[in-house]
Amino acid sequence: MPRCLCCFTVLSESGKVLFVDEFSDGLKMMADGAADFMIQVAVHPDCADIVATAHLDHGIHIVDTFISPSKALGILTRKEIERPKTLALQPATKNYADLESWEELISVSSIMKVAEGLLDGTYDSGLTTLELAEQHPDLLRGDVHIGTVDDPWIVFGKQRVSGGKLLAWPDSPVTGQLAAHG
Repeated sequence: MPRCLCCFTVLSESGKVLFVDEFSDGLKMMADGAADFMIQVAVHPDCADIVATAHLDHGIHIVDTFISPSKALGILTRKEIERPKTLALQPATKNYADLESWEELISVSSIMKVAEGLLDGTYDSGLTTLELAEQHPDLLRGDVHIGTVDDPWIVFGKQRVSGGKLLAWPDSPVTGQLAAHG
């Protein structure tokens, strides 16, 4: 199963994309020269701590950002479970749907870890990609359709690019929208 980018990505000197489960491991890889860049979804609960650790402990900086739609998300349930009690989710997704029907919410580090837990029977339900149910129609059903969410991403690098000044995209799509309201 491919790992999700929301865990985070490290780009190595060889140009390979590596997937790492712990953000601190990615920072260490960058500090040790094994990777040049790291990408982290900004809504991850550890984001503020990782930004501080990157800057203060490793001399690693935020060098870019971007916005990307997620894959279509939903709440999936194992087909043999008639009334699911447990729901696994990445904490940043907890407000994407009404979760009152589940007795126990289980925090998991990524939506792909949720998917793994659904497939191995660890959880009754999970908030993850809808394509997982399409890939495993004999095991999973879709109970709630959420759709895609636009996620902000942070790119970490070794060389500071801000020069201590504000960096902004002067021709960004929102610039025209702001000017129209001005």
